[in-house]
Amino acid sequence: MKFTFIPQVEKQKSDLLVIPFWEGPKAAADYGSFQLEGLLDFTGKNGETCFCYEKGERILLIGLGKQEAATIEALRKAYSSVVRATQAKKIKHIAVLFPKCKQKEEFFQGLVEGLLLTSYSFTYKKHALKENPIVLLEKVTLIGIEETALLAKLETICTGVHFVRDLINANADEKTEQLISAAKKLHPKIKTTIFNKKKLEDEKMGLILAVNRSSTVDPCLIQSAYRGNPKSKEHIVLVGKGVTYDTGGLSLKPTDGMLTMKCDMSGAATVLGAVKIAAELGLKVNVTALAPVTENCIGSKSYKLGDVYHSYSGKTVEINNTDAEGRLILADALSYAVENLKPTYMIDLATLTGACVVALGEDIAGLFSNNDTLAEELLESSDRTDELIWRLPIHNEYKDSFKSEIADLVNSGGREAGATKAAIFLQEFVGETPWAHLDIAGPAYLSKPKHYNPTKGTGHCVRLLVDFLQRQSQNSTTEKNR
Repeated sequence: MKFTFIPQVEKQKSDLLVIPFWEGPKAAADYGSFQLEGLLDFTGKNGETCFCYEKGERILLIGLGKQEAATIEALRKAYSSVVRATQAKKIKHIAVLFPKCKQKEEFFQGLVEGLLLTSYSFTYKKHALKENPIVLLEKVTLIGIEETALLAKLETICTGVHFVRDLINANADEKTEQLISAAKKLHPKIKTTIFNKKKLEDEKMGLILAVNRSSTVDPCLIQSAYRGNPKSKEHIVLVGKGVTYDTGGLSLKPTDGMLTMKCDMSGAATVLGAVKIAAELGLKVNVTALAPVTENCIGSKSYKLGDVYHSYSGKTVEINNTDAEGRLILADALSYAVENLKPTYMIDLATLTGACVVALGEDIAGLFSNNDTLAEELLESSDRTDELIWRLPIHNEYKDSFKSEIADLVNSGGREAGATKAAIFLQEFVGETPWAHLDIAGPAYLSKPKHYNPTKGTGHCVRLLVDFLQRQSQNSTTEKNR
């Protein structure tokens, strides 16, 4: 999508003119040379659209909601409605009047992100597209605002979100190869190392290997490192669950439960996307993405209930639920990071528990942490990006649920407080490292498209992580200048 800027309010040739309105009674809208009279049924509620025609010109009215309640998120949602309306009419070029407001930078961000994040499609349709092709916006002319350097940053971030969505939405059979291929070409300044099955065996990553036992596709551990501040000892490690398809193993999921399981590698895609964007923005941070990747299949070689497997950390784990596989592969990756990468902060992201979806729904991810400073930083990034997270407790008395008679711990503590107990299991493998766990099971893959998420795969928490990394970069620069 190409943006052009016209600082003065004047008519421009386009397929569609978009005129914004705040909610409330109005008899006319005056934008200099643009005037519309008698908007009888249009109220200006957020996301409300209305096509009209003035002297042969096609116009779309877009409601922004109440001006006093306007936020960046409200603008994102409003302008996502613009994209959906243009797609329905197969429109490629729009001219958009910038709304009258005082917070120009914030409103510019909401407008641009609403357009960019919604202008995305993913499909395997062939024949149907010949008759009804998907048309995305190609050109946007912004009227009434000067060009700003913020645009390039927003384009980089939104393109990164699309990168993550592509990986999530792809066929499960293609994902391992796609994740490896994508990781190898993230950015020239990112060094990627792929630990193949032989390397995982040499490193004694027994939990990843156990989950993979019945798959015909070998597992791997992807490590993608960006050194944006090589003189600093600060090192942020992002660990993402990469289960490319989850049958539940011998603890077999019902059919409906498997239908969305190609999304179970959303954490891996998200951490790769965040490191990619950090490099493209040139952030002054040292950050590594670590993604354990495997299928969890069912077959004669499936890892067994009641058997005990050795983790990278040396702790032994008795399997009492093979559908609690995500925490197993994360455990090996987390303990590897602690021992070898020496993180100052470590954040893992995973579509980990249905319990978190029951607790928080599809809009909000669960946050668990052993460090209040890190948790607060992530909550601030959530507020700034509107990618919602909510801190839930790590109640250490629940550790008793993981006692085993023959191993150091079992891998599932039961259904009650399932999201919290999953976090408690992961905490066993992070030592004293400041750590946070984001359970993105709800918002990573929606039951149906919503607002500026036009497909089920969302890329949720990509923007949050980038904001977190940006502020770490700013803090590093401030410290250097003191």
